[in-house]
Amino acid sequence: MVLEPEGNTRGPGAGGAGDAPSQERRSLLAAGSTAIMAGGMIGGYGTFFAMAGRYLYSSAADRTWLFVADANGIAPGESIPFESPSGIRVTITRKAESATSTESTDVQAESFLALSSVCPHLGCRVHWEQQNNRYFCPCHNGVFDPDGNPVSGPPKAGGQRLPRYALQIVDGALYIEMPTQSVGQQS
Repeated sequence: MVLEPEGNTRGPGAGGAGDAPSQERRSLLAAGSTAIMAGGMIGGYGTFFAMAGRYLYSSAADRTWLFVADANGIAPGESIPFESPSGIRVTITRKAESATSTESTDVQAESFLALSSVCPHLGCRVHWEQQNNRYFCPCHNGVFDPDGNPVSGPPKAGGQRLPRYALQIVDGALYIEMPTQSVGQQS
């Protein structure tokens, strides 16, 4: 049998004065790991909310004006197709009531209307039918009025209108405002 001296309290779990540095070390490790986890959570949530904010609240810098055509080159009642560099398809129509300004060089942007040429129902191409004064989607006979409001078919049932794009005329040139996309973004 081996006898140890009574004064030896340095063994594990002895609870003597030798445990004080070990307890401090454990407390320091617990506080440090808690701080690292909290920092990771704050960083993760911060990144999530920053990305969600950019998605939900796009800034004006996310849009740009693109040249379409000479404003006087589009006759009243005529429509032209336009496709942005990112592939957004739009039909730009000069309203028939602007016939009085055909000869005038002072054409107003309000004389034109830019609507998406993609049906919001299933994404089929929508065509302007001048003779019927309507936009028509041949996939399911969707009909839209000249302002892009649904008249009949699935778009009417779903309350889906054609998205509208802003137009402006600068020095006789017609421009359309479109969303910009960076490399890697999907349209």
